[in-house]
Amino acid sequence: MLDVRHFRTDPDGVRVGLSRRGGDAASHVDRIVALDAEQRALGTQRDEIRARVKALSKDVGRLRGRGDIDKAEALMAESRALGDEEHRLDVEAGELAEQVRQLLLRTPNLPAADCPDGAGEADNVVLRTEGYDPAGYGEHQRVPHWDIGTELGILDGERAAKISGSMFTMYRGWGARLLRAMVQLSLDRNADAYEEIRPPTLVRTDTMVSTGHLPKFEEEAYHVERDDLWAIPTAEVPLTSLHRDEVLDRAELPLRYMAYTSCFRREAGAAGRDTRGLLRSHEFDKVELLAVAAGADQAIACQEDVLARSESLLTDLGLAYRVLDLCTGDLGASAARTWDIEAYAPGCDMWLEVSSVSWFADYQARRANIRHRGAGEKGTEVCHTVNGSAMGWPRTVAAYLETHRQPDGSIGVVKVLQRYLGDVETIPPRP
Repeated sequence: MLDVRHFRTDPDGVRVGLSRRGGDAASHVDRIVALDAEQRALGTQRDEIRARVKALSKDVGRLRGRGDIDKAEALMAESRALGDEEHRLDVEAGELAEQVRQLLLRTPNLPAADCPDGAGEADNVVLRTEGYDPAGYGEHQRVPHWDIGTELGILDGERAAKISGSMFTMYRGWGARLLRAMVQLSLDRNADAYEEIRPPTLVRTDTMVSTGHLPKFEEEAYHVERDDLWAIPTAEVPLTSLHRDEVLDRAELPLRYMAYTSCFRREAGAAGRDTRGLLRSHEFDKVELLAVAAGADQAIACQEDVLARSESLLTDLGLAYRVLDLCTGDLGASAARTWDIEAYAPGCDMWLEVSSVSWFADYQARRANIRHRGAGEKGTEVCHTVNGSAMGWPRTVAAYLETHRQPDGSIGVVKVLQRYLGDVETIPPRP
């Protein structure tokens, strides 16, 4: 979340930054400033009374020592009355502090200065497009992946729906093997710099709060109410909390982690919109890369590294893609700057988001209380976090099946995947 001190020292700057997001993002500023000022005033009164109570306690001791019991009793009565007032002020200050915290938890991050302004998705900036030739796709590649999957028997949406309901999918045979091969390729490719983690997929509420997924996106998440646990929408959630409430050695930063997990999202409001095949589902597989950095410069370098790694993966998979710089109106609530990668799927003629690479500044780390300190220093600083997908696999598989479909209906297997698929060069058509 944002540092409340920004609201105290530069409320206009915070208001201007949040207003770049559009909507009502800046609506909490005045309320936060007012509640914070009231809370601090009550805190000052409480502390003054607390100091008076301590002084009276010493006076009572001296009077008792001299045998002046009546004066001591009078001062004790005054001390008790002041103690009651101190408690009242402490409770009121605590309630106001919690109101401020709740508002801060619901206030989005400030966009980075170089994040492009815009109202929504249409204003995102295409930074570059790689490998895309609209005239270079044959008719055999203009078949949507849901038809390819049925034709080859590698995607089974009908039985997935029978088992779990709509917007679930099932990979079968070569489909399951292809997905597993892509996951393993990503893990192997990034093992040089990122420690592999297999985190739990059910997490506590505090873990979801730390990344900003709660309270804002409660309706999008799956909640196991009996145990008060949440199914993770992304491995970013548990990875960010690896170091929650810790002070890290600055010399060891950045710390880099990767995780392959299932991810769960309700996709509320998505009914009827891009829900065919692998385009949008309640459960999906993803490899996530995350870095904990010492500050903006280090974090941005990490963001660039994640982006480069994700682009390299798509290039080696033989997919056309483009990189977008998300505008302020389309930026995720926790992000300061995001680059999206979209792979082109010729069969459904769509650019599919397969990765979001985001720098969160100190927004998430402040919520998670992740700090760093240099050798010999007393004070600490809040860390910065970065994360990105390498990749979100359902849409990557969709783009792959459509791009590499051959005229005979088989699917070509690119070189980097062959070693994971028994050195085959094609996924054969079904007899």
